[in-house]
Order: sequence, then structure tokens, then C-alpha cells
Amino acid sequence: METVLTITLIGLGLILALAGIIACILPILPGPPMSYAALLLLAWARDWTPFSLRFLIIMAVLMVLAAALDNIVPLLGARRYGASKQGIWGSILGMLAGIFFVPPWGVFIGAFLGALAGELMAGKESGKALRVGWGIFMGTMVAIGMKLSFSVAALYFFIRGMA
Repeated sequence: METVLTITLIGLGLILALAGIIACILPILPGPPMSYAALLLLAWARDWTPFSLRFLIIMAVLMVLAAALDNIVPLLGARRYGASKQGIWGSILGMLAGIFFVPPWGVFIGAFLGALAGELMAGKESGKALRVGWGIFMGTMVAIGMKLSFSVAALYFFIRGMA
């Protein structure tokens, strides 16, 4: 029979796993670490039997990699398409503003429009500014895709580990 603590930890873990997926789209919350924490809670609740130490270490490495690439990939996209500092800052500010005005799609739209505005303010012609906006948008989409992949996989393993 499961104890109250076990049920509470598993319930908290499930909430974290689901929140981790949502957090992948919101740049303020750390989706992969939340998803990984869910796996740790389940392992703790079940006396460390659902997952091997090797599995937890591999997932920890993948989580760190996803979190690191989340910051690097959009910058690589920006650099590849010739973004200026104004374009990068515009993208960041647009992403944050987009969360509040058009959630959840505002993150994507805001990053693109912010980069475009920043590049136009930097004096780039509209065609080049659009190209930079597209580069930042694509980099952001790839980064979100990587985070979502990790978090969905973590949810899958969480549910499988509950059985």
C-alpha cells in the first residue's frame, strides 16, 4: 500500500512533468529542469527502483545540454543571419512582451517582431532586417523543439515508471 508521502511525491512529480512541457514554451520558466525534477521525485517516491542510476545520469546530462543549447542556438541563428546587438535585444524584449500580450504564441511572434524592430533601429534595410528576424525566429524554434523533446521524453518515462 502506498503511503501519503509516496502519493504526494508522485502527484507533485506529475504536476512538474506537465508544467515542464508548458515551461518549454515560456522563456521565463526552466522546462527541462522541471521535467528532470519530476523523474527524481518519482524515483525517490518509489525507493529509486523505477530508474537506474545510469538512466538518471544520462537524463541529467541531456537536461543540461538542452538548457545550455536553449541559450546558444538562438544566438547562433542570429549570428548566422547577421544580427546586430539591437536585433538580439529586440528579440529578447519582444519575446518577453509577447508572453503577456499574445500567450503562448507571443513568444514566437515577439521574438521575430522584436528582432525586426531592433534591426530596423540599427539602420538595416527592411530585407536584411527580415532575414535577421527569420534567423532569430528559427533559432528560437529549434531551441524550443529541443527542450520540448526532452520534456516529452521525461513525461513518457515518468508515466512508464509509475506503472
